[in-house]
Amino acid sequence: MMNMPEVKIGIVAVSRDCFPESLSVNRRKALVEAYKAKYDEKNIYECPVCIVESEIHMVQALEDIKAAGCNALVVYLGNFGPEISETLLAKHFDGPAMFIAAAEESGNNLIQGRGDAYCGMLNASYNLKLRNIKAYIPEYPVGTAQECADMIEEFVPIARGIIGLSQLKIISFGPRPLNFLACNAPIKQLYNLGVEIEENSELDLFEAFNNHAGDARIPEVVKDMESELGAGNKKPEILEKLAQYELTLLDWIEAHKGYRKYVAIAGKCWPAFQTQFGFVPCYVNSRLAGRGIPVSCEVDIYGALSEFIGTCVSNDAVTLLDINNSVPADLYQEDIKGNYEYAQKETFMGFHCGNTSSKKLSFCEMKYQLIMARSLPEEVTQGTLEGDIAPGDITFFRLQSTADNILRAYIAHGEVLPVATRSFGSIGIFAIPEMNRFYRHVLIEKNFPHHGAVAFGHFGKALYEIFKYIGVDVEEIGFNQPKGMLYKTENPFA
Repeated sequence: MMNMPEVKIGIVAVSRDCFPESLSVNRRKALVEAYKAKYDEKNIYECPVCIVESEIHMVQALEDIKAAGCNALVVYLGNFGPEISETLLAKHFDGPAMFIAAAEESGNNLIQGRGDAYCGMLNASYNLKLRNIKAYIPEYPVGTAQECADMIEEFVPIARGIIGLSQLKIISFGPRPLNFLACNAPIKQLYNLGVEIEENSELDLFEAFNNHAGDARIPEVVKDMESELGAGNKKPEILEKLAQYELTLLDWIEAHKGYRKYVAIAGKCWPAFQTQFGFVPCYVNSRLAGRGIPVSCEVDIYGALSEFIGTCVSNDAVTLLDINNSVPADLYQEDIKGNYEYAQKETFMGFHCGNTSSKKLSFCEMKYQLIMARSLPEEVTQGTLEGDIAPGDITFFRLQSTADNILRAYIAHGEVLPVATRSFGSIGIFAIPEMNRFYRHVLIEKNFPHHGAVAFGHFGKALYEIFKYIGVDVEEIGFNQPKGMLYKTENPFA
């Protein structure tokens, strides 16, 4: 995937000077060996310059990991650790930081070999809070070398998301369509998150598109589209225009990303887009998403933001779907009941016109947009990518700013069922445990819009940690609570 950070984690061991330094040295070596034995060693760098016992050591370690190109940090308490120096390490490091601690190895070595990092972790967390320093601390941050290696591997996608946000620009085109106040996007919280936003008119985009007429690269893009679509290429006559549009967006990104490394797009797709451009942009949006450049529909800025976070976490294509329609009772009875352990109200259809990457569809055809064609000539509605979404685990999620600038989010694990939708668009039958309650007491109660981002796999743990790290209050992170766990707004007598 392009358009996302490569994570390189600097591992810095710390030691309180009244403990044997060798404890931290040997435990750091064991940690690094355990990580390399199981995971990609390119993800980590072992800081050899010193064990941090003082502020001077802290500066030396910072200079070393910076020179090594590290963009994330693990502070490893090989023993109790120096609470001031180790937290200053996180304060002055420009990137996400994690704190973990070494467990004791043996009951036969608890005199000279006891490190007390379990205790030291408490002081580290206390000092982080005193100094208002952000750091990721795992659910249980004390472990053996292998357990700590596993914690570092879990930190990789979290770090990738945080780094990506710090270097992201969202490019939007056009105001939201009429009656789409649900995609309201106060930009203040984007700046608070360190995200840049460039808002453009769709007229600017139209001018850039017209300037790409006859671009010499168009035939090559058309050929690539034909290869991707295969027998699903039902509208070959529109490919040249779609290729022209794709090149327009890619060139705009390069010309406008400025000092930022990563880009997401919040695009306009109706009502005037079809009549002026002569097509719909869905297929192009799907192709860019497949490369790691999310393009949200209907100028959904926080949808694009959510998609980008999901792309970083999953290292894979994501999509943005309407939480769209209920599953009819007859379809449920015929294809789902008895085959899958979900009640009818735990299922729904996630849909959009055709923005999902072909890599995430069971089959695909490039066609016209049925809803738009009800009121417009069919020839200007061509360009959707239709097909049932491939079955498998998914995470439905969204990060959103409310109108009064409160960050909210939700996360739900579920799956796409291997059941034919019998419908149109990029669409799937989704199943989320206790979806009916989640729908009412999170999505409706917390005023979330109809768009949800979909990552293909279960990534709730990493998303939850990213949302906490960037400042979302845990009370504002909704999830699909199991039976017996009431939502605050849920009627206990219902």
